[in-house]
Amino acid sequence: MFSTLPKEYAHYQSWTWEQFKPYADELVNTQLTAENLIAWLTAWSDLSRVLTEMYTRLYVAITVDTTDQVSKERYNAYLDELYTPAQMLQQQCKEKLLASGLKPEGMDVPLKHMRAEAEVYCEANLPLLAEEFKLSSEYDEIIGAQTVTYQGKEYTVKQLEPLYLLPDRAVREQVYRLGAARQLADREKINELWTRMMKLRGEIARNAGLPDYRAYIWKTLHRYDYTPQDCYSFQAAIEQEVVPAMRRIRLRRQERLGLDRLCFWDEAVDPFERAPLKPYQTALELEQKASAIFHKVDPQLGKYFDEMRRQGMLDLENRKGKAPGAYCISFDMSRQSFIFENAVGLHDDVQTVLHEAGHSFHNFESFHLPYHQQLTVGMEIAEVASMAMELLAAPYLTVDQGGYYSPKDAARARIEHLESLLLFWPYMAVVDAFQHWVYENHEAASQPENCDAKWAELWERFMVGVDTTGLEDHVRTGWQRKMHIFQVPFYYIEYGLAQLGAMQIWRNAIQDQAGAVAAYRRALALGGTAPLPALYAAAGVKFAFDAGTLGEMVRLAEGVIADLEKVG
Repeated sequence: MFSTLPKEYAHYQSWTWEQFKPYADELVNTQLTAENLIAWLTAWSDLSRVLTEMYTRLYVAITVDTTDQVSKERYNAYLDELYTPAQMLQQQCKEKLLASGLKPEGMDVPLKHMRAEAEVYCEANLPLLAEEFKLSSEYDEIIGAQTVTYQGKEYTVKQLEPLYLLPDRAVREQVYRLGAARQLADREKINELWTRMMKLRGEIARNAGLPDYRAYIWKTLHRYDYTPQDCYSFQAAIEQEVVPAMRRIRLRRQERLGLDRLCFWDEAVDPFERAPLKPYQTALELEQKASAIFHKVDPQLGKYFDEMRRQGMLDLENRKGKAPGAYCISFDMSRQSFIFENAVGLHDDVQTVLHEAGHSFHNFESFHLPYHQQLTVGMEIAEVASMAMELLAAPYLTVDQGGYYSPKDAARARIEHLESLLLFWPYMAVVDAFQHWVYENHEAASQPENCDAKWAELWERFMVGVDTTGLEDHVRTGWQRKMHIFQVPFYYIEYGLAQLGAMQIWRNAIQDQAGAVAAYRRALALGGTAPLPALYAAAGVKFAFDAGTLGEMVRLAEGVIADLEKVG
């Protein structure tokens, strides 16, 4: 019934919108009926997969080699010539399907997403959203320009972080204070940006006919499965169950360092003055040992990773001209998954490949779904896939299991990882509670000094165990340094919820490794076809906010840490 697109990606590398337009017009102009629904949805899905893969392959090309001008030109051409008509097509198809009243099997959740997006869509907001993007770019420019000079060398504030690992405490303090002072120098500049941003976000919410910006974001993020009250419950649970654990972890660090008070510059240094872990020598070794670990976790997951290796879908090693960071991205038409990172020989590289591989396994397990629209998943489950894999892989880090370390070094790596998980939750609570307060109190929060006061209040509530004397202004302005607050509002709790889900999978794996991994895979295979509670249930865990579930995970982590301390 519908025109068939070419099956190989190579056909599309030089296509313009004019070549795609006949396929798009066919979708838009077809009168939907129960008889042609599946064929139409399949055709829409096929075209969506092609257009998405065109973008993702071009994005990969400009990140693996930032000096590749040909790829950069092709990427920009896609944005200039294909992106807008492709987005318009998606909107037209969504509206057509919703207007038809037809409900294809397996599309209940995607249809719910479409309805939510339709409810907040407002043409008057398009220029405001573009302006919001520009303000976000201004924020990047301010932060990106924050450099200091130390011992004759220029550093970004971010580049100072390796110096916090140095054993000389006086140097660590000097460097930390240098970075903090530079950040404070932009206080007024960021305050002015924030005032403009708050005004804009208030207008966006009003144009969408919603009472406040939080209500707007709640719809755009497809948050039907939990409420702001659930977030408050989660914050209270963290205060009750995790904050005492944070105090214990930091007190233990303070005692081992022999300090009368723990300061910001003491949080990263190894308390026993050990050299950084060196898990591998080459990127090939990183890949090979990761493969061995994944085969231990589950043979099929190992096969997925090996398939990526054979297809050249791993780019792990740092090199000149390569973009920073790490990611996993899917080529939806080709049913391939690609992992990108910047490995430099440290343990973080191992954690990164385990994490990103979890995302890739999510892709592989859900590629079988018939419609592209079913592949969209919330970050609350997407990060379960990656965070759980870090924990599921942890028992196999030792050389005798095919991994990287002696038992002693593996214990050290696992302790650091588990402590970092526990320390994350209170900070997440500060960020999340702050954002709720901002948009519940829009007028007050438009005044930066009120934001300073609220952040300081929340910091005192959740972030215990570090002495901040003399750094009060640095603490009060911490909200200015959290990118998510400026660029992706309300995006952060997802990590906290996903971490709780991932740790429950880990708990189940301690009791029944094969059963836990099978449930994990079943959940991933559902893609975006089920609500969050059902996806978590399929993985054998609770989509939870309560102190009971959280406390159980805290006790589990602290118990395992205590056992690992005996090895390390």
